[in-house]
Amino acid sequence: MSPGRRTGPVEAALAVTAVTVRERLEDVRRRIVSSGGDPGRVRIVAVTKGFGPDAVEAAVGAGLGDVGENYAQELLSKAELSPRGARWHFLGPVQRNKVAPLAEVVRTWHGIDREAEAQAIASAAPGVEAMVQVNVTGAPTRPGCMPSEVDDLVTRCRRLTLDLSGLMAVGPQGDPDGTRSSFHWLARKARQLGLRELSMGMSDDFEMAIEAGATTLRLGRTLFGPRPSPAVVRR
Repeated sequence: MSPGRRTGPVEAALAVTAVTVRERLEDVRRRIVSSGGDPGRVRIVAVTKGFGPDAVEAAVGAGLGDVGENYAQELLSKAELSPRGARWHFLGPVQRNKVAPLAEVVRTWHGIDREAEAQAIASAAPGVEAMVQVNVTGAPTRPGCMPSEVDDLVTRCRRLTLDLSGLMAVGPQGDPDGTRSSFHWLARKARQLGLRELSMGMSDDFEMAIEAGATTLRLGRTLFGPRPSPAVVRR
């Protein structure tokens, strides 16, 4: 046992297994059907942010090859240990100096909100799948381009060597009506722009996202349970 390593009931309670994830995944699929979606046509990204490497192993073991992270260093450290079959998604905004190392493992970039970011990704990984993130809340502190900027940014990204597949958004927290409205707006915008993917819907609102036409869900707690405290994750 390494010095300072925390063990005991807290760690045991935080263990994530493929069996547990598989059971929860079946429940997610039932809820997708109840919301009018087709589980066979909805990509589920297992968001392991805040969890340990065991969450990646459990997701892949449960048949979820698509795994997502919001932070560059956390993704890179987990990718080194990840089992075969993991397809990495980068979900957050990225600094350009982080693009090159991430490009070696990231298959899909969800959070493009600036042309410079798109250019860096296209240069490091020509042809990679990417999506434009839209700040549907309008809050200046939230990531994503403003709704009024979407058309122009999509046009500029299409000039680059990217597989620009769709739009991505995070619904406003604690506002079900606002979330539902923003998801339907994003779906209409994607159709107008001829984009095939809609990355929207997380643990608290994925059923509303499915109702609006989501093709990609980003799920963490729904699959893995409550996130452990940072003191345990970063031991």
